[in-house]
This record gives sequence, structure tokens and C-alpha cells, in this order.
Amino acid sequence: MTTALFARHALLPGGWQRDVLLEWDAHGDLTRVAPGAAASSEVRQAHYVLPGMVNLHSHAFQRAIGGLTEIAGDGPDSFWTWRDLMYRFAARITPEQIEAIAAQLFAECLRHGYTSVCEFHYLQRDVDGGSYARPAEMAERVAAAGAATGMGLTLLPVLYSHAGFGEQPLKPAQARFRTNVDEVLGIVEALGPLRNGQLEVGAAPHSLRAATIDQIRALASGLPPDRPLHIHIAEQQGEVQQCLDHVGRRPVEYLMDHVALDARWCLVHATHLDEAETAALARSGAVAGLCPTTEANLGDGLFPLAPFIEAGGRFGIGSDSHVSQSPVEELRWLEYGQRLLHQQRNVAHTRAQRHVGDYLWRAALEGGAHAAGRRVGLLEAGRRADLLVLDDAHPNLDGVNEAEVLGRVVFCGNDNLVRDVLCGGRWVVEDGRHVAQEEIARRYRQALRDLRAVTS
Repeated sequence: MTTALFARHALLPGGWQRDVLLEWDAHGDLTRVAPGAAASSEVRQAHYVLPGMVNLHSHAFQRAIGGLTEIAGDGPDSFWTWRDLMYRFAARITPEQIEAIAAQLFAECLRHGYTSVCEFHYLQRDVDGGSYARPAEMAERVAAAGAATGMGLTLLPVLYSHAGFGEQPLKPAQARFRTNVDEVLGIVEALGPLRNGQLEVGAAPHSLRAATIDQIRALASGLPPDRPLHIHIAEQQGEVQQCLDHVGRRPVEYLMDHVALDARWCLVHATHLDEAETAALARSGAVAGLCPTTEANLGDGLFPLAPFIEAGGRFGIGSDSHVSQSPVEELRWLEYGQRLLHQQRNVAHTRAQRHVGDYLWRAALEGGAHAAGRRVGLLEAGRRADLLVLDDAHPNLDGVNEAEVLGRVVFCGNDNLVRDVLCGGRWVVEDGRHVAQEEIARRYRQALRDLRAVTS
């Protein structure tokens, strides 16, 4: 069975094209992308069509604490004070609840234009810190939420062995995260039968704080070579100083001294880089995984985007703690943070692409696709049938030409301009609503009620 969509304007690898016929098969793969086609009354039609965005960094369970940590303490608040609150919440989540929370998150992400999520999954053990009968139980629940909502997933079981540099023992609040290399590889193997066009499985050393260099190398060598690897790194100044104190190197510098970084790697945040690290990361082909709304929410700092772009670096965006589920907000924060930093306008561009919205969208697609390790990010035959239909009836898109579309989408207003979403060849959002929105929201509300009963 093949289905199709006719787009008056579609963003293809070479740029905007007109009168594009897109066809996909029953497996959810694009089989034909033909510009200059003729419209047919038998084929669904759309005006503006984009590739769906990749969300390259997610902790799904944190969706349930959005807005609950915005209370000032007695002293300066930071990532570290936020983390203590997050730990208390994570201590009580059940498999059923994480599935309900993840489904709500994925439905929201789909409605706003994400069609792929990389789930950095470290909530592995039961509430007492013991192993589930199936050690992959919690990851399987996230996968089930992806299947139910239609979201494309890259599951990244996390290696989390230590509380800090120097192999500090885990704290009681971190007991649910505890894994060693063999356990992570075992979870990866257990998830193997779930792999298909909609789901890939990689792995993630949590950070240089939580995994040693020897562990990181062992995990990288034990994982099949075509699978993605992600790691948190250099997110806060405190982490940079701890790394300097412990090994005499900055985090990215230290990692690159000991691990051969390449395109299978995604360095999440990488906020605090010096000039040498910025250039070396760009040369490596690894993706910088930028999460501007979370980095702003936590007060982390600003990534050196302009020199990274100048050096040819590859980046993507993620919603991380999910204070926002909108790729538009991530891209806007990414650019506006740089404008404030440099006190100038239109920072994210190249000589070849001076339209900032177009550059950001397409660069984030490319970097996100590499980080996901899936055939996504472009509208071309052989890729997944993941696409967004914009609301051409909205005033923000009235009378615009192709060159103006992404500038309007990213930088004009706060209305969501995504009308319909196709993900893996399945229409999962129609007229701005997820096809299972009411039932997903019902289960989410019940999960939150149950969690509040045991955490308050």
C-alpha cells in the first residue's frame, strides 16, 4: 500500500520546491519525492510542507515537574539545587506512570513539530534501587509510549555508576539510576527486538562525573558500531572546575584526549568550551546537542554558537527537561541568546544561507538526524515519511513566499503553525490535535494525581 501527499511548496534537500508529490509505503518510508508534479483530486493536498524536527535530548519523566521548581531558595539557586528537587520526584515514579508521562510528552512534541525524540534514559531501577524482573522494563515503557503516540524514538540506556569525579559512590537519591557497562549493554540487547523504522537503540554514558573514561571506552566498543552514543558534558561551570581539579583538563578536552569522537557521538550541552575545544569539537564531526530552554531555565550559560558555526560544527536541538515542547522556542532561544551575548542581530547564518530561520531549521535537522541514528531529517526517497503541514490559513503565513516561511515560523508570534503531522507514514496530528489526545491526557492526569499522593 502506498499513500501520498501533494505539496504546493515543500522544503527538499536542495531548498524549497513547488508542486511536490510525496509517496510512502506501508513501512513508513518515503518512496518518491517528485517536484513539478500535477495535482490530483484523489491525493491529499497541502500548501507548505517541512521535514519533521528531531528532538535530540529528552528525559521524558521530567515533563511532570515542569513549573514546579520555580521557587527561590534561601541562597542562590542553580542546576544543583534543581537536581535535588528532581531526584525526590524521580524516586517514586512507577513503570505505568512513566509510560503515561512519556505519552503526554510525545503527543505534545508531535503537535509542535517534533517527529523524532532521543530519550536519554537513566531511570532504570525500581523504587528501592533493585532491578526489575526485566531490567529493560522502564525503557520498554517509554518505547510503548512512542508506539502508542506514533513518535519516532532513539532509546539511549544510560551508564550511571558514580556520583562525581574520582568514582564517588552514588547517593541514596541516585539508586534508581545505577548501572554498569554490562548492565547497559544487556538493556541494549533486550531492546533489540523492538528496533524498526520507528525505533533505534544506542547508549549514553551519563557524564564524566557518572562514568569513568575506561567505562566510556568499554561501552563504546561493546555497542554495535552503527549505533549512536550521547553524553552530557560541560553543562555548568561547576562541572568544568571539578574536572580541572580532578584531572587537570577541561571536560571536552579530557574526553577527546581519551575517546575517538566522530559522527556517532552527541555531546549534550557542551555549554562551556574554550576556543580550542570549540574548534576540535567542530572538526570531530560529533553533534553538539543544544537545549536552550532548559539551559536558560537552569541558568547554565550560552554555547559558543558563532565560532562553532564558523568552524563548520554540527548541532541539533533538544527539549531536555521539557519546560517547552516546541522546536520553534528552542531555535528562537538559541538565536536570541546569541544576540544578547554579542549585542547584534542575525547571528546564526553562513555565507551560503543568510536567512536565519532557514539556516537554524535545516542545520538542526541535519545534526538531529545524525544524533538520532535514524533515516530522518530530509524529504527524500529512503527516509522516513516524517513531515509537517503548516497552517497556511494563519495570518502569519498569509501571502508569504517560500523564502519567508521559516522566518515567520521561527520568529513571528507564539501561535503553533503546525496543523497536521505525518510520522512514519501515519497521520498522528490532524488540525492541531493529536489523534489520541483525550485518552493520553486522561492517563497523564491520573499519573500526576497518584504521584502527588506519594511525593507531597
